[in-house]
Amino acid sequence: MPGLDFMSEPWFEAFILQINGSAEYREAAADWEDDIAFHVEAEPDRGVATDVWGYLDLWHGACRGGGVVGPERGAEAAYVIRAPYSRWKEVVQGDLDPTRAMMQGKLRVQGDLAKIVRYARAANELVHLTEVVDTVFPDEG
Repeated sequence: MPGLDFMSEPWFEAFILQINGSAEYREAAADWEDDIAFHVEAEPDRGVATDVWGYLDLWHGACRGGGVVGPERGAEAAYVIRAPYSRWKEVVQGDLDPTRAMMQGKLRVQGDLAKIVRYARAANELVHLTEVVDTVFPDEG
């Protein structure tokens, strides 16, 4: 099976399957009750012509749904994490720790940063699960 385009609907479907199949994530996020939106800012020179919004409805160690959404829906999430495409690529490839990136302002967070930091293990497991999805990045295709 060929890889899935980063931040596409099929990519999110595969990611959600990984989340819901992960005992590690279920344990790390057992008390988490918030949804998260990921705002990938356009970088036309890297093949991302427009902003892309992704969304996950995370609830007690499971993902109840998600996918590609519009900016209006994304902005309504309890947490919005935004960065340029190239920064997200670093996170998904495991080259940038998401908690450290949030603390350094490399990933900009709207929402309760202290709560996200308390769930750093869950955040790191989510990133690990993105690495499991066979991803095709727009600047590599």
